[in-house]
Amino acid sequence: KHVLNAQVSIRAPCCKQWFDCAECHAETQDHRLAKTTEMAFICKKCKKAFRKDMTSYEESDEFCPHCDNHYVIDAKTPQAALGIEGEDARIDARLLKDDRIQQDPKRSLFAQDFSGRIG
Repeated sequence: KHVLNAQVSIRAPCCKQWFDCAECHAETQDHRLAKTTEMAFICKKCKKAFRKDMTSYEESDEFCPHCDNHYVIDAKTPQAALGIEGEDARIDARLLKDDRIQQDPKRSLFAQDFSGRIG
């Protein structure tokens, strides 16, 4: 929800539950996240758990020891946007307007007479 491309789940040392990020823990729990020097992770690619000592963390520790998945990457957070919900335009192009084709003005929503329906 907070990080769209999370590569691992983190086990909270305080309540022993798994979360994708610290904000997920803060939303669902009534206590603060406890700090620790050894963290437990589950890789979302190979689904295996591993531990890392955060006091001697190096660049080589940014990979899953089981499948070499690079789990330390820049987080992608959701951005608010307005758009039309529909199928992929490559599959169903009915929502797209082709500017090359002359549009029929009688088929426009604004060209219709709704005066009889409005009170």
